[in-house]
Amino acid sequence: MALNITGDAEADALLDESPFALLTGMLLDQQVPMETAFAGPAKLRDRLGALDPATVAGMDPDKLAEVMKQSPAVHRFPGSMAGRVQALAAAIVSDWGGDTAAIWTQGDPDGAEVLRRLKALPGFGEQKAKIFVALLGKQKGLQAPGWEQAAGDYGTPGYRSVADIVDADSLTRVREHKRAAKAAAKGH
Repeated sequence: MALNITGDAEADALLDESPFALLTGMLLDQQVPMETAFAGPAKLRDRLGALDPATVAGMDPDKLAEVMKQSPAVHRFPGSMAGRVQALAAAIVSDWGGDTAAIWTQGDPDGAEVLRRLKALPGFGEQKAKIFVALLGKQKGLQAPGWEQAAGDYGTPGYRSVADIVDADSLTRVREHKRAAKAAAKGH
């Protein structure tokens, strides 16, 4: 099943075919709408001519920040996010030989190990790592035993996160869930 997160067929195709693009989209998914975050990797690829960990890790940091700032900006905070994207790319190069998918495939890891590996990446805390495990399991065919448990609530059926977005309707339902969760957290 092809990913349908951004509403842009070309951006979604890149997420589908490039594990680094998908992981970068997840990294960018904060303080901007989900589809903006996940469309970011396509903007980067179009501006850089390629989107792979070695290219991004090896770039001059100021150049990457400039590319992120070009209109339309890749993120609301292009400067700080450029540093995070570059740190993520560098970690993939140094720890995974430049192979992003190795994070969830190398050595046939179980769900808990995939979660641990993701949390070890720059910019990935507990929640972001769990959502990404759910995204891999629900939409990318991750077969790691125990991925549902590792993903926590995000691994269960429902409309909680980007892992549950398959079309415009599910995007709306995930947005509604997030709004309700924010309101509940504020005590309204």
